[in-house]
Amino acid sequence: MSVPASAVAAGTIDAASTPVGRLLPAMFISNVSAFIGLLTPLQVLMTLQLTRIAGPSAAAAFGIITGFGALAALVASPLGGRISDRTAARFGRRRTWILTGAIGGAIAVFAMTGATEVWQMALLWCAIQALFNFQLAATSALMADQVPQRRRGTASGLLGLSAAVGPLVGVAAVSAVSDPFLQWVVTAVAAAFLAVVAVLLLRDKQHTPVAGGSRFSLLELAKSFWVNPWRHPAFGWAWLVRFLVFCAVASSTYNAFFLMDRFGITAEAVPPTVLVVTLINVAALALTSVVAGPLSDRLQRQKPFAAGAGIAAAAALTLMAIASEMWLVYAAAALLGVAIGLVGSVDLALCVRVLPNRESAGKDLGVINMAGLLPQSIVPFVAPAFIALGGYSALYIALGITALLGALAVARIPEVGRENELRFAQITRGIPVDA
Repeated sequence: MSVPASAVAAGTIDAASTPVGRLLPAMFISNVSAFIGLLTPLQVLMTLQLTRIAGPSAAAAFGIITGFGALAALVASPLGGRISDRTAARFGRRRTWILTGAIGGAIAVFAMTGATEVWQMALLWCAIQALFNFQLAATSALMADQVPQRRRGTASGLLGLSAAVGPLVGVAAVSAVSDPFLQWVVTAVAAAFLAVVAVLLLRDKQHTPVAGGSRFSLLELAKSFWVNPWRHPAFGWAWLVRFLVFCAVASSTYNAFFLMDRFGITAEAVPPTVLVVTLINVAALALTSVVAGPLSDRLQRQKPFAAGAGIAAAAALTLMAIASEMWLVYAAAALLGVAIGLVGSVDLALCVRVLPNRESAGKDLGVINMAGLLPQSIVPFVAPAFIALGGYSALYIALGITALLGALAVARIPEVGRENELRFAQITRGIPVDA
């Protein structure tokens, strides 16, 4: 499939862009690679390893480790985007960091096999989060670099689907082997292999520094973590929507502990049980994504899908809060899959639409990604307090409220084609993003 000459002439995509028939699968595969490396340990492997290492203190240790790991991701995501914006390697500014992040992350995952102390797991988890988030930041930037506007809903849906397919593949793979050492090895190899496939599919132009542009300095690095929401209000509201909805999505990191606590599931039975829950979640997510993404492109509407995601997530967490039988857990997993599918079908496309500057897309999308990463840090830190106050029900109800607030915040973002209406937050361009 060749790049249309009209699209090149219009400046919507670059002449050196990857054909869409290869670009979208490459982005999907790259994200699946990263999520195998990130979410398989998060959902299964770390719980099991901490149970062996820390015993009764495993849940508390898990919260500390994941909290620090999310802080590492919080730093790495915008920093990775900023660095990939400025990378002048002949291999390509995005491909370089997709491959480097994945291979480095896979090595850190493998190193987890030798961790025998909580502090060792914490250090390695921070490295895993940082490296795979470099990969995710570079992959997300391809949306602004190469995906035409008319295909961004479809692309966003595929990338949202990858967040569920990644752990599904990973959990299925580790469930097939019983040896803890091999479970970590399988995860590392799968993440590295898929990243290699992704970069082989991609074309990626070399970054050419702008004459007279600012040098890459400590100040430039500091600017990687900020886009002024008062000067760029639509960007600020898009950031808030993602943050609030992803607080609800972060509840899934406690599924293994929840199942052991409420239903008495043994450590040996956790991987297959989590696999069933994940399969249901992914089936609902996949069905929603493949319908909602293209439908969003066809209707040129994004806000109903984003608001619906918040409402569905709140309903899912309400079911988890009251669940006394496993069928309610399965129903909640399906509803949460619908929520993730809805937000995934439009979220990235919506965020790209409100970006202040295409040339700093990697950095700005890294700031957006912080909204999805902060919940991974905040939720584990606050979860023990809610669990102590009212058990897992209190935690799920609190997170459900954040999802509803996210649905309300969507109202401030302009819809496609209505960007200039003053009653919505304005999309501003041409103003320095760090101002």
